[in-house]
Amino acid sequence: MKNLSIARRYAKALLLIGKEDGNAQLYRDELNGVTQAIDAQPDLKQTINNPLYDTAGRRGLLMAVIEKLNPSKELQQFLLLLFDKGRFGFLDEVNDFYQKLADDLKGIARASLVSATVLSSEAVDKIREALVKRTGKDIILDVQQDPELIGGIVTKIGDLVLDGSIKTQLVNMRESLKRGESV
Repeated sequence: MKNLSIARRYAKALLLIGKEDGNAQLYRDELNGVTQAIDAQPDLKQTINNPLYDTAGRRGLLMAVIEKLNPSKELQQFLLLLFDKGRFGFLDEVNDFYQKLADDLKGIARASLVSATVLSSEAVDKIREALVKRTGKDIILDVQQDPELIGGIVTKIGDLVLDGSIKTQLVNMRESLKRGESV
């Protein structure tokens, strides 16, 4: 849990800088790009984060990566600050929080929609519109299929889960019957 609060604190700090200089979206894209590039090279990521290696060598390696990717000066300084404070291992979590904070800043919410069958584009649009009305935010919807749901849909927006699947209804009925309740 402490790791998440550390990541949240650094993400908020970068967002504040982005709000002040108007580059919050640029930092979002750059931070995501750097994170993906480092995640794509597990050996590189492990080397940069491994305290058994020489600190100056690891910092030099990070600086070489930064030079190759060439993000803005502010993001370069931010990445080096993470490293110097021993927090570079939290890069993925910082990026995740920053993406969410940047979405909030733009009035965007990301939601997932899982259905048992393929939904028509009209049905997806209606669900998106209902979520927009409920949240007051623009919704970016990730649509997936899971035949194990049997029927219905499950929608998640952050911590909010709207489960209208037949599978869950059957599980709830079974639990009610076990407790001797009438269904």
